[in-house]
Amino acid sequence: MREPATPQHVAIIMDGNNRWGVGKKRLAGHKAGADALKHVIRRCIQRRVSILSVFAFSSENWSRPKFEVDGLMRLLEKSLINEVPELIENRIAVEVIGDRSRFSRSLQEAMDYAEVATKAGERLKLNVLANYGGRWDIADTARRMAKACLSGALSLDSFDEHSFDQYQNLAGQPPVDLVIRTGGEKRISNFLLWQSAYAELVFSDLLWPNFDGEAFDACLDEYARRDRRFGLTSDQIRDEIC
Repeated sequence: MREPATPQHVAIIMDGNNRWGVGKKRLAGHKAGADALKHVIRRCIQRRVSILSVFAFSSENWSRPKFEVDGLMRLLEKSLINEVPELIENRIAVEVIGDRSRFSRSLQEAMDYAEVATKAGERLKLNVLANYGGRWDIADTARRMAKACLSGALSLDSFDEHSFDQYQNLAGQPPVDLVIRTGGEKRISNFLLWQSAYAELVFSDLLWPNFDGEAFDACLDEYARRDRRFGLTSDQIRDEIC
């Protein structure tokens, strides 16, 4: 049967902050990008998107200049703390996905604080992917499944796609329906590899700070025009609709 016109789970690779900020103050692009995210979050609520996953900091981003990495860490920590009242008011639940071991203690505490404080939010689930990589996600899931097998909580014979899905880092959430990448690049850059296996991909030439509610609407409209076949033929989909 044809999928609903509005995706349940949208994931965004927020690319273009640095290019937008060329010639401006340091981290200007990232600060403007944080404002763009607020616009998209509001539009998600208006369009009844249930889950928004955003690529805030990849595991490869540590190789960027130190001043940029340090500034991003400060911006992320400040945002997690300062935005909590508005997140609670708008009933948005935050979850940080990724390897937190490399972050400072204060940033880890900010992550914990934001998650606990917004846990009751039921209008929108906001996954913030930080120090995250799709390959890390798959390897981490396999490691935890191996531990479960050694402890007797999981049998080797039960290793399959279903059990893997129950152990992966977004377990309990529906798979990604739509992946949006801004900035003009056309690749997924190690982003939610498992969860986006059947996602529709939409690429925008807009740099992330310039991406607003109308641009998000355009991506949702493109998604609505597509047939999600999941291995079926177009004729089979038409027969199901009829």
